[in-house]
Amino acid sequence: MATLVRWEPFREVAAFQNEMSRFMNGLLEGNGQTTQSWVPTLDAWETDDEIVYAFDLPGIPEDQISVELDDGALTVTAERDRSDTQKSDDFYRFERRFGTFTRSVGVPQGTTEGDISASYENGVLEVHVKKPEQPKPRKIEIGGKQPKTIEGTAQEA
Repeated sequence: MATLVRWEPFREVAAFQNEMSRFMNGLLEGNGQTTQSWVPTLDAWETDDEIVYAFDLPGIPEDQISVELDDGALTVTAERDRSDTQKSDDFYRFERRFGTFTRSVGVPQGTTEGDISASYENGVLEVHVKKPEQPKPRKIEIGGKQPKTIEGTAQEA
């Protein structure tokens, strides 16, 4: 028996973009850099009215996060500082990423700054993008002629 699954191209594009970001980030690791580049995880979903992007940004103060809209792309930039507290007798293992990141995602055509809102709570940045109104179909008369008005006079017979 065949199962029908609704194809959601936006979800597939978001998943592909996430995987490519992680792949490109992985190419820069392990070469002795003092600061490693990082890309936070991103969830994206769609409702009837909007598209929501949720970025995991734990440990980053809200004043170090920037959200910008430019030429059909939403760009989130932030910086996580590395704490340099070290003791001479202890061994530390640093696995958390730090440094500056920039991540851009596409928004629907016709989106303006007024269509975007953002909130930051418990280390998660949620950006809500309202979907622009789609043009409604119009009926077009064939020939483009206006209806004719018939005028006459009444006469007694």
